[in-house]
Amino acid sequence: MQIVQPHLFIPGPTNIPEAVRMAMNLPMEDMRSPEFPKFTLPIFEDLKKVFKMKDGRVFIFPSSGTGAWESAIQNTLAIGDTVLMSRFGQFSLLWVDMAERMGLKVILCDEEWGTGVPLEKYADILAKDKAHEIKAVFATHNETATGVTSDIAGVRKALDAAKHPALLMVDGVSSVGSLDMRMGEWGVDCCVSGSQKGFMLPTGLGILAVSQKALDHNKNQNGRMNRCFFSFEDMIKTNDLGYFPYTPATQLIRGLRASLDLIAAEGLENIFARHHRLAMGVRAAVDAWGLKLCAKEAKWHSDTVSAIFVPEGIDSANVVKTAYYRYNVSLGVGLNKVMGKVFRIGHLGALDEVMVGGALFGVEMALKDCGVQIRMGSGTGAAAEYFSKTATRSATSRDEATGRKAA
Repeated sequence: MQIVQPHLFIPGPTNIPEAVRMAMNLPMEDMRSPEFPKFTLPIFEDLKKVFKMKDGRVFIFPSSGTGAWESAIQNTLAIGDTVLMSRFGQFSLLWVDMAERMGLKVILCDEEWGTGVPLEKYADILAKDKAHEIKAVFATHNETATGVTSDIAGVRKALDAAKHPALLMVDGVSSVGSLDMRMGEWGVDCCVSGSQKGFMLPTGLGILAVSQKALDHNKNQNGRMNRCFFSFEDMIKTNDLGYFPYTPATQLIRGLRASLDLIAAEGLENIFARHHRLAMGVRAAVDAWGLKLCAKEAKWHSDTVSAIFVPEGIDSANVVKTAYYRYNVSLGVGLNKVMGKVFRIGHLGALDEVMVGGALFGVEMALKDCGVQIRMGSGTGAAAEYFSKTATRSATSRDEATGRKAA
């Protein structure tokens, strides 16, 4: 019998380190026991370190990141509130759709896919809003569908320049724990994340970091939205005691504890540098293949996912299927406007240069099989050259990054 290890390089769920998997491999436990708060309370505090928060608190919901999106809106805004949003990919699109369906009035900047948050437009709109009718500004930090990262510090500068009091709401689902998120320094009021990406866990935890300003909005809301499952109030009452208002996903939270330990051991700055280095290797391969990224300019390049255009006449869905069925490599498909035009390589979470090299090896074969005229070994060779020139990390740091024990 042939034992085949699947090779997962989608932008989430990501690969789970062995230490995290083993932490979740335990019998069910009593989530009301008097010992449970000793386990949960430090997790809330350690999560705040990952978001680089100065105040506020973090909520952990048994949901995907979409649930955390919903909670952020429900608890800080009212039906009929005006918000500023931008749409430039499938996930920023879905956030706009949610806001509209929840009764918000959206001032929308509809941008070209492959670009990101339009800072100049945001600055102009905010400067003209003298009555401060805009109650919140939304920004997708990392657009997973197109491989685009936006400048959240720039959004804060636009708000400050206009002396605007609007809340700053950030989608950090595919950035937190992988890309630098300075929630306190950048004045972010709600930052949404999920367990299945930088936190290196299965899907199932919606993680929402909330500033004190946003918590105050929650208390002072007029025309407040109804909420129950995602209520801040219910969570605060029980979280303060180390418990949850409903049955928590205890095994996932045990895995989160192990993930936070790995993050602390490697160090956030080292994690950001590792992701940048791996992304640069992927980009070197794309250049060597003669292909183009969906991200229009280098300033938009994402260090967690690369969306790559295939040549005219090639269906990117066939590249993804070929990689999956022939080589056991999972890649991300093109979504919505870029369906059939791009495939995506997720390079975030628990991975190193050899793992990325394996993904590129599989991509090369799949591209060739689908009729893309590339020279075999060109992309993998370019990535290997880059990784070799920039190899400075020790074996210990690699072990920390992947959760493996050194021999």
